Amino acid sequence: MICSQNDIKFYSDFQLTNFNTLRIKSTAKYFYMPDNEGELISLLKKFKNDNPVILGNGSNILFSSSGISVPVIYTGRIKSINHIAHTIEAGAGCKVQALAKYAYEKKLAGFEFLIGIPASLGGACYMNAGAHGQSICDNFVSAKVYDTEQNKILTLKKEDMQFSYRHSILKEKPYVLLSAKFTLAKGVSELIKSKMDENLIFRKARQPNLAIPNAGSVFKNPENSELSAGALIDKCGLRGFRIGDAEVWENHCNFVVNKGNATSKDYTDVVFEMYSKVKEKFNIELRPEIIYIGKMTGDEQKKWKILKK
Repeated sequence: MICSQNDIKFYSDFQLTNFNTLRIKSTAKYFYMPDNEGELISLLKKFKNDNPVILGNGSNILFSSSGISVPVIYTGRIKSINHIAHTIEAGAGCKVQALAKYAYEKKLAGFEFLIGIPASLGGACYMNAGAHGQSICDNFVSAKVYDTEQNKILTLKKEDMQFSYRHSILKEKPYVLLSAKFTLAKGVSELIKSKMDENLIFRKARQPNLAIPNAGSVFKNPENSELSAGALIDKCGLRGFRIGDAEVWENHCNFVVNKGNATSKDYTDVVFEMYSKVKEKFNIELRPEIIYIGKMTGDEQKKWKILKK
């Protein structure tokens, strides 16, 4: 049901299947769609004590099949992009693939690595997303965030963001990204396009595209191993391992794909098996990149407690 509250559109009992790249069927009790930064801040004030879910492109997340009881705020309409000289500023809901294309159109180099990443800018900054030896922090200048505890807008410089591998201060503080600013280098269109095409070819050969529902890489690469997470899982004989409709992808073992009607429990069970086998064989505890959102069953809660410890 579509409703309006203070001119901000929201839906009740909203189906989230098309709002997560894994295509898990899950229902949000309330789903809000702010059109701009002001409406987003208004919702953050309203739901300060409700711990709302801030949703971008829906990658790197696992929605509970039991549903989401807290408000879900979708930032996808807050996607403006502007530039002055070599500096680009974009809204939290801007897809980073669109950001890469915009930079190419303006003959600015440095965002070629973003072309294959299915994330919003908010999510990319939250986890310092990266590919091809680059990360979102490389060209980062500053971010405008809303502090939900102090009820005020802050400007964070690069050093304030505490970027590291798949990490930023946004994971630790009650901050919601509103926009971010980057400085790129002047480039040559042909070279920028060539690098983007090269990155897409590389990604297509090694990772499932979104036509094959997946949430992205399941685990971070361990720091204490010469082997990647995918290689460790592969050596445990889990290529193609399946529970229900959740399956370890045949072409890269650090991805779990939805073969049709996977549930959050199917996905959790497969991920936990991957974790358990690697720990048993190599004494390495893989840590997930995936974030679970929503109501857990008792078994899911037990397994995610171990996965996230």
